[in-house]
Amino acid sequence: MMKSLPTRGILSAFGAYLLWGLLPIYWKLLKRASALEILSHRVLWSLLFLLILLCITRRIGLFRLETQSVLTQPRKMLDVLATASLISVNWLVYIWAVNDNRIVETSLGYYINPLVNVLIGVLLLKEKLSRQQYFAVFLAACGVLNLVLHFGSFPWVALSLAISFSLYGLCKKKLGLGATTGIILETGLLAPLTLIYLTWLHFTGNSIFGPGMPFETSLLVGAGIVTALPLVLFANAANQLPLSMLGFIQYLSPTIALLSGVFLYHEPFTTAHAVSFGLIWLALLVYSRK
Repeated sequence: MMKSLPTRGILSAFGAYLLWGLLPIYWKLLKRASALEILSHRVLWSLLFLLILLCITRRIGLFRLETQSVLTQPRKMLDVLATASLISVNWLVYIWAVNDNRIVETSLGYYINPLVNVLIGVLLLKEKLSRQQYFAVFLAACGVLNLVLHFGSFPWVALSLAISFSLYGLCKKKLGLGATTGIILETGLLAPLTLIYLTWLHFTGNSIFGPGMPFETSLLVGAGIVTALPLVLFANAANQLPLSMLGFIQYLSPTIALLSGVFLYHEPFTTAHAVSFGLIWLALLVYSRK
């Protein structure tokens, strides 16, 4: 008899990917700010919110132990520096692309992300692929090539997002830290740089943060919550659900982004887009078949 899956885990997974899928709508509300200003606030408020959450959940002891394990091992310190750099690039490109009317291309990046994981496994970890997996990668490559040939430009946003997030996942796996500890260390490492940048913005009169713009200011503070909350939900889901189910639910996020880009913000979705997305969806179907 098949074991039933925990409802709490399923709801947490759907909640996490739903929130990630709705993020473009949130960033669009901040289009008066530069991508770098949004990123800086996202880093700072995420750090603060997660530290508060750490105190509420009484996991300071575990955080201290994991942090000590990093501080006593120079190799792990370098890994944290790598993850911090990769996630900042990923967040910056994503925010910029959303507010540059490229939501459709960002969704493409997260659709091809699992297949980029496969390529990284082959190139960096020397993993072997089956014929089925090779065929899936070939189909995805055809989808990307079709966009290049049709529009005459490389989909660098999609590939930047997919590659940076795949490498981030690889480095996180090597670190072996809890989700909360990892993000706190990463944002903590980035915080001094973002503080310097935001201070400079303030004194040059180019910041939108302040009492003169209460709506934008509240959204910038809220960036910490919309960053941390799905991470907490995902961590809860990952502890309760099999990876195969999480792998299936993850496509909810780029699907919501794609639909919002096309129907809410009226971004172009041409026949060439349909062909490329169709090839990538087929590649994912081939890859996921046992």
